[in-house]
Amino acid sequence: MTATRLAAFKAYDIRGKVPMELNEEVAYKFGRAYGAELNPQGPVAVGHDVRLSSVPLANALIKGLNDAGVGTVDIGQCGTEMVYFAAARPGMGGGIMVTASHNPMEYNGMKPVKAGAIPISGDSGLDALERRVRENDLGPKTATPGTNRNEDVTAAYVQKLLSFVDLKKFKPLTLVANAGNGCAGPFLDAVAKHLPCHFVRVHHTPDGTFPNGVPNPMHEESHPPTAVAVRESGAAFGIAWDGDFDRCFFFDETGAFVEGYYIVGLLAESMLGKAPGAAVIHDPRLIWNTVERIRAAGGRPVQSKTGHAFIKERMRKEDAIYGGEMSAHHYFREFAYCDTGMVPWLLLAEMVSVTGKTLSELVGDRARAFPCSGEINSRVPDAAAVIAKIRAIYEPQATAKDETDGISLEFNGVWRFNLRSSQTEPILRLNVEARGDAALMKAKTAELLALIRG
Repeated sequence: MTATRLAAFKAYDIRGKVPMELNEEVAYKFGRAYGAELNPQGPVAVGHDVRLSSVPLANALIKGLNDAGVGTVDIGQCGTEMVYFAAARPGMGGGIMVTASHNPMEYNGMKPVKAGAIPISGDSGLDALERRVRENDLGPKTATPGTNRNEDVTAAYVQKLLSFVDLKKFKPLTLVANAGNGCAGPFLDAVAKHLPCHFVRVHHTPDGTFPNGVPNPMHEESHPPTAVAVRESGAAFGIAWDGDFDRCFFFDETGAFVEGYYIVGLLAESMLGKAPGAAVIHDPRLIWNTVERIRAAGGRPVQSKTGHAFIKERMRKEDAIYGGEMSAHHYFREFAYCDTGMVPWLLLAEMVSVTGKTLSELVGDRARAFPCSGEINSRVPDAAAVIAKIRAIYEPQATAKDETDGISLEFNGVWRFNLRSSQTEPILRLNVEARGDAALMKAKTAELLALIRG
């Protein structure tokens, strides 16, 4: 009989309700298990987000690591990318971030990486760690515990961010920055000191009670504060982050939300200007605009399965300069192939400064050339059965098929869709795009949704 997996252990990280699914005991055991399973050859960086449960969980995690004989570097309250940055440094043994990102308040989690900031997911160690925690197979408690030291990596991290842009090219733009009362505020301030830009700060102070709601800019209800601030200040664009700021979202100079799909093409163009001919990794959900922009900029588009572990692995294999997902995860070779929510807005600010174009001008023609639905989620009783039904109807008419992630079907180069199921919930995720025909895209989206939800 197969043992029941611990509820907090997901496909790519650990995330659960506190204290039922994740608590200090689980965090301590995870630290012990990490030490026993991975035997890190150097200290492990530990950081935490602003949630009220994060400090006790981080402390328990550090104790578990130390009791396993592993040294730790506590970098304090920070963004997930700062743990990646710290873990990627020479001599480090790995890193673990305590965060639940954009999940509701009652949740928390952990994002572990190995040395070099290499992800740990189900098939690369997380399943083994889950088994150790579940079975209490934690290895011996060492007679000589590892030691913990505190370190502020902010200055070195900010210098790494600034290395992606040429500060001499920046114009004195006004930018709106909405940290959502998550972790981004203090680190935006640390970057802003080096820029000629004026920042209009919204929900700037870190506050684990989330007085303005949990920071999740994917949700439309969170958009108005950023949009209004952009319009009122006449800003060049607006930026909004999720709680651990590994994702950033953009609003153009009119306050309109910019679909993440079009940002991938823009950033690919920007990075290829610095590394002509390089590979760029993209996910399979929406592709036409991205592929066209990469090729036009002299790059090589490479498709990867969705998800940070897959993207990072493919980036290393191809030595790709950049990887982008429409869900607002942006990965950079010079940032240890990791995702960052700070580098993208710096690149966009540089691009707006250099081109003299507004953000709406930079993406508007692309949105008209390749209108898309954005990702639409539908809760269904049997995801596999629905996918089978959709395939039976559409596959015979399709002129191209791809199964990199879920099913992608294309129809005479006129329109296409991707349908994939969630790793963790009975949810189907639909993306539809067309070439220059918004009405067709909307009609096909409605047609597919009726079948999926019917």
